[in-house]
Amino acid sequence: MLIRKIAVGSDYKNAMNYVVGQSVLGGTHTIYSISESKEGSVSVWVYNEELKEVVMWKKFNKNTPIHFEFNIDF
Repeated sequence: MLIRKIAVGSDYKNAMNYVVGQSVLGGTHTIYSISESKEGSVSVWVYNEELKEVVMWKKFNKNTPIHFEFNIDF
């Protein structure tokens, strides 16, 4: 399943949100994808339009409280 959004933090109301397509880093990058590894860590990948490249921006270990939202296509 494709991850659409994550909220990082134990309190959902005050958690830090990352959404695919969101502009970040002062508008220089866009969140390209969010992936979960087999080990349980979660990575946030960003795209730089000027350089035409995708790089890993953030990685959260499996012990970090994360709430997931997935893409649902009917």
